[in-house]
Amino acid sequence: MLAMEKIEITDEIVESHGLSKEEYEKVLQILGREPNMVELGIFSVMWSEHCSYKSSRVHLKNFPTEGPQVIQGPGENAGVVDIGDGLAVAFKMESHNHPSFIEPYQGAATGVGGIMRDVFTMGARPVANLNSLRFGNLDLPKHKYLLKGVVAGIAGYGNCMGVPTVGGEVYFDDCYNGNILVNAFTLGIVKSDKIFKGYASGIGNPVIYVGSKTGRDGIHGATMASEEFDEGSEEKRPTVQVGDPFTEKLLLEACLELMKTDYIIGIQDMGAAGLTSSSFEMASRAGTGIEMYLDEVPRREEGMTPYEIMLSESQERMLMVVKKGCEDKVRAIFDKWDLDCAVVGKVTDDGIMRLMEKGVAVAELPIDPLAEGAPVYSRPMSRPEYLDELSSLDLSTLKIPSDMNQVLVDLLDSPNIGSRRWIYNQYDHMVRTDTVTLPGSDAAVIRVKGTDKGVAMTVNCNSRYCYLDPYVGSMIAVAENARNLVCSGAKPLAITDCLNFGNPEKPEIMWQFAEAVRGLSDACKAFDTPVVSGNVSLYNETKGEAIYPTPTVGMVGLLENVNLHSTQYFKNKGDIIVLLGKNRSELGGSEYLKIVHGLVKGPPPVLDLKLERLVQKTCLEAIAAGIVESSHDCAEGGLAVALSEGCISGDKPMGANIELYNEGQRWDALLFGESQSRIVLSLNRRHIDKLEEIACNNETPLEVLGEVGGDHLLIDDKINVAIEDLQKAWRESLESRVS
Repeated sequence: MLAMEKIEITDEIVESHGLSKEEYEKVLQILGREPNMVELGIFSVMWSEHCSYKSSRVHLKNFPTEGPQVIQGPGENAGVVDIGDGLAVAFKMESHNHPSFIEPYQGAATGVGGIMRDVFTMGARPVANLNSLRFGNLDLPKHKYLLKGVVAGIAGYGNCMGVPTVGGEVYFDDCYNGNILVNAFTLGIVKSDKIFKGYASGIGNPVIYVGSKTGRDGIHGATMASEEFDEGSEEKRPTVQVGDPFTEKLLLEACLELMKTDYIIGIQDMGAAGLTSSSFEMASRAGTGIEMYLDEVPRREEGMTPYEIMLSESQERMLMVVKKGCEDKVRAIFDKWDLDCAVVGKVTDDGIMRLMEKGVAVAELPIDPLAEGAPVYSRPMSRPEYLDELSSLDLSTLKIPSDMNQVLVDLLDSPNIGSRRWIYNQYDHMVRTDTVTLPGSDAAVIRVKGTDKGVAMTVNCNSRYCYLDPYVGSMIAVAENARNLVCSGAKPLAITDCLNFGNPEKPEIMWQFAEAVRGLSDACKAFDTPVVSGNVSLYNETKGEAIYPTPTVGMVGLLENVNLHSTQYFKNKGDIIVLLGKNRSELGGSEYLKIVHGLVKGPPPVLDLKLERLVQKTCLEAIAAGIVESSHDCAEGGLAVALSEGCISGDKPMGANIELYNEGQRWDALLFGESQSRIVLSLNRRHIDKLEEIACNNETPLEVLGEVGGDHLLIDDKINVAIEDLQKAWRESLESRVS
């Protein structure tokens, strides 16, 4: 007999749980009765946008998710990709946007902790973290505070865990004044035959809770992440979880020790919606039921109700199903690591989640309708009206600056281009001694111990491009990630994503989302980089003002010989500097257009996928041939900024003397335009014939630009700036704004 709580479920209570009237009607149909408060709370989190993907699922099914390298695609805690020799990498990226805006330190810290649990749940030891961050205007004190808090939270958690943060990206724009973005990425290494999944299989097998005790922090965090912000949003601090990296370190080691045994049937991180989502998802995947004993759940607070226990998002907790009879062996391992370990249920065969308290059922819910049967919406879509005005750009109306030196210095001083040293110096990027390429180059590279292999990883998205054309902007996000990996010497393998958008109930936002997914899909097919994991974050909107569409892409690549990795900065005086690809007269969506002319306008750069693939193929072959000293892609700020970064981003800054071939182009477009599919290489003079041969075989445009040397960057008669002046503007860009 179900013990029903004596609380009337009113329209106001339903609305406060984020369910529409139509969704509540569906709840009544599924149950054939009115839910009690525990059941209503469970429906609200399982059917939240954050957990159910009810607005995005119809579009996400179009992603390419398979390939010969894919061991595990979307649907598990993390994606897994084969790297040969019996090894694989597990990786995923997720958002913690809303919590980080409300409480930046804990929001960012628990985002890092959660994504690491997703990876080691698969049986992989985390070996590297990245992050993708978006903040508003740094002239606003609020955003200086948010930036400092988020960076401190990422550093505090990752450093304590002993997992290096090896790279990332950060952008600043007024569109993020009301909603910042904190996207966290983790990669781990695992034996390809020792991968664990989240299945509650085996009737009668015990369900075991391990890790920290359950508290009241984070209750309804998933629901909060599925709604717009308003003036009262900062009062939602109780929905932000509190992390403890020292406990997570113990949990990591205990789980990896347990995974060396054959006791585990299935294991799942308690992430969004905590005990609710982990138990429902495990049972749903296995086609089973669970009887849960809430009295046995370890708690750190007195008087917690079943509602609070099931919806808490307390951190550092895992749920697992183990072989019956192994309970004491499992408990011994977690006792050794000083962690809670309790049998909290058993697997049943009836497809029902039955929650028991003091021997009485306080909730009985069918599992599949909650885990897989959430409403799926094909929401209305319409192209935003703002594009009619912004999609065209008449370059003839733009005055060409007379002082290109000052333009270059101003671009290097932009917080969207300047050095991120102030951020990554707070991270431990050398712990574990696997880091080969330090933060500050195109991609991070780590070695795979015991092999000659290296794994490269990067995250990227130019959201301004996506605002102006979400289809092309999203394709560029994939292409630039691949280009960054190739510049490091790695072959791209697969991607994870974090799709950050505004309110999907607005047709314009839904159109942006659908176009972005289409762009990601087409580009991933072109580069043979399937989507193996990811996350959708909607309702990034405050008082009706949405963020730019920001489909952040994280990509992983493989170096068969890590000793042949490449970095972006010039190494030797006298080396020849070469451009692979073509310069075009394109300024739409560029940082130059925003900084110098105050405009966000025009089409983003054209992306020729065939040319992009050829440029990348040539670069990879040249690096593999051992003839490349440095390689760097052209991105924000264009060719002049890429050349400047080659001069100033290494340990020994050095100048360059450049002469550009100008076929009647505007000088500002040639210097600062952000045309795609371009890579700047430097190499010893004796290797130029070999590079030209490789480029010719791949039908890749190649232009010799000049050579490394001197203490100035000289570009024709347009730019002549001392390297120390360029470096000062670049290095102090962020530090001067946050001090």
